[in-house]
Amino acid sequence: MGKTKIDYPPLEDLMKKSPFVSIVMPAHDAEAFIAESISSIQQQTHENWELLVIDDASHDQTAKIVEDLMAEDDRIKLHSLPANQGAGFARNIGIKASKGDYISFLDADDLWKPHKLKTQLDFMAREKVYVCYSSYELMDEDGKSLVKKIEALEELPFSKLLKANYVGNLTGIYDASHLGKIFCPLIRKRQDWGLWLLAVKKAGGARGITEPLATYRVRKHSISANKWEMLGYNYKVYRKVLGFSALKSGFWMLLFLWEQFMVKSRRKVDLK
Repeated sequence: MGKTKIDYPPLEDLMKKSPFVSIVMPAHDAEAFIAESISSIQQQTHENWELLVIDDASHDQTAKIVEDLMAEDDRIKLHSLPANQGAGFARNIGIKASKGDYISFLDADDLWKPHKLKTQLDFMAREKVYVCYSSYELMDEDGKSLVKKIEALEELPFSKLLKANYVGNLTGIYDASHLGKIFCPLIRKRQDWGLWLLAVKKAGGARGITEPLATYRVRKHSISANKWEMLGYNYKVYRKVLGFSALKSGFWMLLFLWEQFMVKSRRKVDLK
């Protein structure tokens, strides 16, 4: 027997109860994890949200799982792409369709803590912040804690973000009512860093919450696990997204190498 359908107020009524948050979730062959990820959103203490799942031409039961959850929760929406386009393209579909005052992101294998949204929204309102992110914990592919966390910087100027991506995308949220909709650059990888560079530059900086508000699933063969392959995509961010010359991009790549491996690596610490 399925769960009882929850009749939430119409979207128009929810939007009047500010703040209304749009959550964008790209998904490709995510049947093993997506129900748990969506459940972590449904458990949010801040209930005024919409979830836009973009199925990036999955070959498994991803869409079916989402459709079943949609039947129980009117806040969940599904957009299906006919051909695989990559996470950045999928996120842009969700951003374009979003109706929220705030836009946030969660991949289909990661998790949020129940108070994630409320903590950030309260902080952003109190501190008049337009871009916010947080620390996050790490788990393995089976969901077992790695007893590690990535610690967020409390202050993140654009100049610091240029050196390395300090925004864990699963924790990032921006105020679209003030900044407008900010989209991912159309590059296959590292487009999340490109988006946060654009958002932080427009906002004049970002603020980090040191409490871990999400949990990142470390997957085998992920781009974040392959540091050398990541370098090529980082160069594209400097060259194609920011429009730097080849010489300037090379200079920033040197700064990136130092920042990534000698500075940012120290942000991974043991959970206490």
